[in-house]
Amino acid sequence: MLDNASILVTGGTGSFGQKFVEHLLNECNPREVVIFSRDEFKQSEMAKRFSPRDYPIRYFLGDVRDRDRLRQAFVGIDFVVHAAALKQVPALEYNPFEAVRTNILGSQNVVEAALERGVKKVVALSTDKAVSPSNLYGATKLTAEKLVIAANTYVRHRDIRFSVVRYGNVIGSRGSVVPYFSELIRSGARELPVTDERMTRFWITLDEAVALVMKALDLAAGGEIFIPKIKSLRIADLVTAFLGEPRCRCIGIRPGEKLHESLIGENEARTAYDMGGHFVILPQFEFQSKAPHRGLPVPEDFVYRSDTNDQWLHEAELRELLERSGFLVPASASIP
Repeated sequence: MLDNASILVTGGTGSFGQKFVEHLLNECNPREVVIFSRDEFKQSEMAKRFSPRDYPIRYFLGDVRDRDRLRQAFVGIDFVVHAAALKQVPALEYNPFEAVRTNILGSQNVVEAALERGVKKVVALSTDKAVSPSNLYGATKLTAEKLVIAANTYVRHRDIRFSVVRYGNVIGSRGSVVPYFSELIRSGARELPVTDERMTRFWITLDEAVALVMKALDLAAGGEIFIPKIKSLRIADLVTAFLGEPRCRCIGIRPGEKLHESLIGENEARTAYDMGGHFVILPQFEFQSKAPHRGLPVPEDFVYRSDTNDQWLHEAELRELLERSGFLVPASASIP
């Protein structure tokens, strides 16, 4: 599907963007890959790995807040993966309208530019925090989801499809707890700070996230939210995987933080379907959907929540993932 296609990735220098571009260049045969992001330093660092001299790749400086710049970047683009977002919960609570400008208005700009330039498909990345949000970040991502799904209303005769993927925490992504714990241990920490030992989260690898987006690009008919079937993690088990025992220092749940997260909320079950390897949520407004997906309807009271999930990451598998990702610190490397 992506052979000889032009693919643009907003926020393409982030953790997901770099892994996704690696997959495109190694496994697909794109005509062109365009990185659209606002950080020139990250682009220059990424270009050392993926040089325009060696790969069909271009680096486009710009911000999703700037619709005119997006309009320029979208010329000749077939597929857009919208990964650009502000994500740090405490920073966004302190700077709320910055979150609105990037996560909401930026997503609307992507939609409008795609409609104007005749992009074939747009897949936007979302998060479990968009389900019954308890903080501003989650609220902006919920709004962005609604904007992208509603964009299918305005397509009319054009062959443009807008869909969303929604997943949980990414192991080892920039700013996440895994590299933070790893750095603390390298500095000699003998216990790790957790907000609550009971806390659970959905966990996904970058490779799994890339596979989900590729699936959405292939299957999306317009209007769906694609949700992977992934494992849950107890934060205390993560500490045990790092230290060999659950030596936690509880610091209390932060403002806007949940004890558990959901990927499908109770009010979404009415239009949610089990597709075997993943779930699909169709919009409740039929005119927003072109999706023919009809898997197995989930029960009316179905919720997909991290603490009631039937798949779990346990210590041995966690340690293997951490070792493979380079985050597990050998005993000899920590300060006794």
